[in-house]
Amino acid sequence: MLAPIDRLLNRITMYRLVLYVLIALLALAAVFGAAGILPYSPVAIIFSSLFLVAICWITNGLLAKAFHAQPNVESAYITALILALIITPGMPNDLGTIWFLIWAGVLAMASKYLFAVTKKHLFNPAAFAVVTTAFALNQYASWWIGGNLPMMAFVIAGGLLITRKIKRFDLVLAFFAAAAVSCIAFAPSFDPWGTVQKLILHTPLFFFAFVMLTEPLTTPPTRSLQIAYGVVVGALYSPFAHIGSIYSTPELALVVGNVFSYAISPKRKYLLALVEKHEVGNGIYDLTFTPDRAVSFRPGQYLEWTLAHEPSDGRGNRRYFTIASSPTEPNVHLGVKFYEPSSSFKKHLLAMAAGEQLIAGQLAGDFTLPRDPAKKLAFIAGGIGITPFRSMVKYITDTGEKRDAILFYSNRENNEVAYQEIFDEAEAAWGLKTVYAVTDASQPVPAHNGVKGRIDAALIERTIPDYRERMFYISGTHAMVSAFKKTLAELGVPRSQIKTDFFPGFA
Repeated sequence: MLAPIDRLLNRITMYRLVLYVLIALLALAAVFGAAGILPYSPVAIIFSSLFLVAICWITNGLLAKAFHAQPNVESAYITALILALIITPGMPNDLGTIWFLIWAGVLAMASKYLFAVTKKHLFNPAAFAVVTTAFALNQYASWWIGGNLPMMAFVIAGGLLITRKIKRFDLVLAFFAAAAVSCIAFAPSFDPWGTVQKLILHTPLFFFAFVMLTEPLTTPPTRSLQIAYGVVVGALYSPFAHIGSIYSTPELALVVGNVFSYAISPKRKYLLALVEKHEVGNGIYDLTFTPDRAVSFRPGQYLEWTLAHEPSDGRGNRRYFTIASSPTEPNVHLGVKFYEPSSSFKKHLLAMAAGEQLIAGQLAGDFTLPRDPAKKLAFIAGGIGITPFRSMVKYITDTGEKRDAILFYSNRENNEVAYQEIFDEAEAAWGLKTVYAVTDASQPVPAHNGVKGRIDAALIERTIPDYRERMFYISGTHAMVSAFKKTLAELGVPRSQIKTDFFPGFA
């Protein structure tokens, strides 16, 4: 069973969660300001927030038209509210702050278009804006949301929700460790405990790590690279570190880290035109796209897909989907399950005509085949969780690799089975065995390697006696993945031999 917090997180997209957390923090800060708990006027907090939202929304819209890009309004709102939380709130009659807010909003949005490589922005927009205003205008971000004890518990709570949603705890912990070591190393006096206390209580450590460092668009795609990224940014985070008269700041550390992130994992955006779509299972469609350039990826990885459409519902115009095709195929396949009622995104996706285009980017994911082809494998898929295995199996078949693998594929009904021809081809080519499990008791048992009921420990033990030697891959709903992790643990399969499919926009 899913915990209530997981059920909540699965109902909203990552971007919408970040937006809600930022709004909640600003609203709480305004209440605390009115109560005298914070030294900021609630009017100033509200005015600065709304003013920045307006500046970012207008600038983003104008630049999107100028660059013939698909604007993402949600992203503009998020950047505006981050700026509102790190620039000291100002009143309408404070012309100095007004100009600061204008420049910060314009520069943040401009950075997404002017400093973009292959249509992907290089820098965290808010960090780039306040770095630029510091050097060019001598206007500095105060990071008033950090080092603010009344707000700290709420920042941590909201930040943990975000980090749990996008599964970036390794990145955040690596950053925390590196930041602590860096601050102690560069501190003017050796007082480790006192230095760490100051780091926690008097810097924007938690807001910076949970909200800004974890931004997916500027984060490396795999766990090991994310850890390296966290270490680099953490090492630069110390306020005592400097080159000559230039001292490090959170925003400067992040901008330098963004350059490092790009250097170790160049970002790409792809324009994909729909070629065809056809139903491969009950309510499951395979959509085939032609990319404007070759898509380089490892089987099992995912992309963020952006489909501009009006009207858009509360879940926005972006989704994360696993790439169903193999790198050996010239076109990109996307396997999607459509439910009723569908989101506006899925309705427009299904209604796309041949030749219509969408944008994909932010390639990421560690749910990939082991480098050693001799490693024995076991795949467990539930429903549309079959898509990464379609990619892996097709890749193994096309490259002629010899791997020892078995696939357990569970669906409620027989007519929900998708991509069976790919698995049949693999069975003939290199011996893949696929076990088709149907959970609806009224359904007939599948004719080929079929079982009735759920995939359980007994079936695994009976089908693959050497299961303790295998690397298990699990892809499906959050509840299914959690249940199988527990089942495999009870069977004695080491945690290091269990890989689960995850991407930020799962819900």
